[in-house]
Amino acid sequence: MVVLMVSWAPVGLKKTPLTLAIVCVLLGIAVFSVGALNFNPDPRTWDTLTERVTEVVVIISLMGAGLKLDRSLGWRAWGSTWRLLAIAMPLTILGVMALGLYGLGFSLAMALLLGASLAPTDPVLAADVQVGPPKSGDEDEVRFGLTSEAGLNDSLAFPFVHLAILVSLGGLASTAALTDWFAIKVVWKLLAGAGVGFLVGKGLGWLIFASEKAGLSRLGDGLVALAATFIAYAVAEVAHGYGFLAVFVCGVTIRAWERDNDFHKEMHHFADQFERLLIMLVLVLFGGAIANGLMDSLTWTDAAIGLAILLVVRPVAGMIAMIGSPEPFRDRLLMAFLGIRGIGSVYYVAYGINHGDFGSSERLWSILGFVILASIVIHGVTANPLLERLRRWRAVD
Repeated sequence: MVVLMVSWAPVGLKKTPLTLAIVCVLLGIAVFSVGALNFNPDPRTWDTLTERVTEVVVIISLMGAGLKLDRSLGWRAWGSTWRLLAIAMPLTILGVMALGLYGLGFSLAMALLLGASLAPTDPVLAADVQVGPPKSGDEDEVRFGLTSEAGLNDSLAFPFVHLAILVSLGGLASTAALTDWFAIKVVWKLLAGAGVGFLVGKGLGWLIFASEKAGLSRLGDGLVALAATFIAYAVAEVAHGYGFLAVFVCGVTIRAWERDNDFHKEMHHFADQFERLLIMLVLVLFGGAIANGLMDSLTWTDAAIGLAILLVVRPVAGMIAMIGSPEPFRDRLLMAFLGIRGIGSVYYVAYGINHGDFGSSERLWSILGFVILASIVIHGVTANPLLERLRRWRAVD
């Protein structure tokens, strides 16, 4: 049924306020509520499996994001991206952490993990607000900014997840531990991830487009995108770099080879199809987790703070980041508002809990589940109408 929905939904739901993500979550709630599937997909029970599955979904999504960007890398051309990464993201982490400390009563470690997990715009569930396929021409500044931000900010959240783990293990008491965190978890892992992604992308770009002997682009097999994803990720992990960063940089680098070659469309199409299938399966399981009590410990205070994270913290941080930007106010406002939270946040919480010592995580998972569900509904219902209205405004201008 999920496979059929992946094929039908983009057309069938086009004229409704629903999205495929909303339908899949509702399906999961319904199926697991009536006991049609006799197991509990709660991520608190399957913490290691949750980490691995969401990891795979995110890296495939990152490759797709890198491949579909038509714009060449540049300081000015990517101005919105740098603003969202360098200003909006740290401000969001600080804002969410403050709410976790003073609003939720979390420990510093757990508040920091919550902030780092909910700061990134999700590359998985944000597909509807991202640019279109390669060479489609569907790359306005809002879509480009959100796509490029989502491609890079997952890896940039990782140092703060590692910092939360360090705090949970008592590492703040040691200057050596903090020095190690900065030197390894920040500097080395970021440089290694970006370097591996660039080198693997260059090598694969040559094999796909430039090598007369290999001629992979002439095969017309989009499975190459999946191979590139896992090669870049695996090499980055061996080099102790951030695999998420390596995959996105690899995708962008491959896209730079013969930018007008139609094989980019083929690779993106395959990655997109595979990604959508995995996303829908994960969302059905997410609905099942809700049906089985994922948010049972949620309080009204937790829900209010969850909404504040979505509707206040990220938009305000985004608008601050866009001060002085040459983009029109409405574009800046949409980039600030459409910071969708999703599968990447689940991965970071699972990773943090599996590698740190945070104590009871029941309430953390409840808040995370609520924020993701609220984002799926709020952003899912509003994103396409807002972007369509923006398109009409631009046509009038």
